[in-house]
Amino acid sequence: MSDINEDLIREVVKQVLSESKSQVDEPETKSFNSNGKKRIFAFSIRKDEEPYVKEWAKAHPEIEVGYTDELLTEKTAKYAKDANGVVVYQQLSYTAETLQALADLGITKMSLRNVGVDNIDLDKAKALGFEITNVPVYSPNAIAEHAAIQTARVLRQTKVLDEKIENGDLRWAPTIGREVRDQTVGVIGTGHIGRVYMQIMEGFGAKVIAFDTYQNPELKQKGYYVDTLDELYAKSDVISLHVPATKDNTHMINSNSISKMKDDVVLVNCSRGALVDTDAVIKALDSGKIFGFVMDTYEDEVGIFNADWRHKDFPDKRLENLIHRSNVLVTPHTAFYTTHAVRNMVLKAFDNNCNLINNKPADTPVAY
Repeated sequence: MSDINEDLIREVVKQVLSESKSQVDEPETKSFNSNGKKRIFAFSIRKDEEPYVKEWAKAHPEIEVGYTDELLTEKTAKYAKDANGVVVYQQLSYTAETLQALADLGITKMSLRNVGVDNIDLDKAKALGFEITNVPVYSPNAIAEHAAIQTARVLRQTKVLDEKIENGDLRWAPTIGREVRDQTVGVIGTGHIGRVYMQIMEGFGAKVIAFDTYQNPELKQKGYYVDTLDELYAKSDVISLHVPATKDNTHMINSNSISKMKDDVVLVNCSRGALVDTDAVIKALDSGKIFGFVMDTYEDEVGIFNADWRHKDFPDKRLENLIHRSNVLVTPHTAFYTTHAVRNMVLKAFDNNCNLINNKPADTPVAY
């Protein structure tokens, strides 16, 4: 995996925010009044999040809410002056300097609107006494539904058909599809998202098998689990990943694991980009071993996804190669991006921060 280019990320963020500001009628930063209330300040609030921030604030008149569309950095931390806690979401790192800037304002209660905490300097946060929360479950259905839709699209070759039809070619052959009900679908990871994906695929009529180091008792009783990953690889026509990225499973999909899979397998990754060795997948696509690839996450996505590259040189030739393949469906980490999920991410993060600043237990504290 290449090193993260934070200069590139900042340029992308600047571009995204400048586009969003053109649609903003209100000032880009809502600051505090002097009214003695407890206060929460939120950073990097997008236009699609703003209605839910206002919804939460209206339901909690005892808390004053301020926010900005700018990211939390060492320099922008000053916007949270006089706040008791902050709500955040961003791709840039929460550096030691950024955390210190908040602590210098007396703010050590931080609630993420997302799951991951790998971009936080946790050693510094611990030294400063930060209390941190996240939103580990905001809408399993959003990701599972996206994965299932894309799985069906690959099997029915809709990308190929769409291109043919747009070009006036209305012939059937050779673009013949595969029915979902004829597939054995192997699910790696049976947490909230994996279980919803299993239900959807069973709704299509597919046979579903699963592997998880930590087996769900109900699924185990019903006989879904296979004993090893190798067994799942050997039996599955479709393999869908629903596990977090850890040191142990980085590049778990690689040349060796792919060699154990069925020919014409469909691979689905709407989980974490680091799970997949992209070069190994490209080789398997070239050889025909992999019939189709669904990717909502990419191991080098930071600084590339959620940006407009039209009329510019695309910065990643490998990703560009995948985007233009007829049997690969690329989405820029948008499986989660639904009104339902975004609302939950905002409301739950504010709920958590409200509890923190009132010295109450938060629902989803981050242990570190």
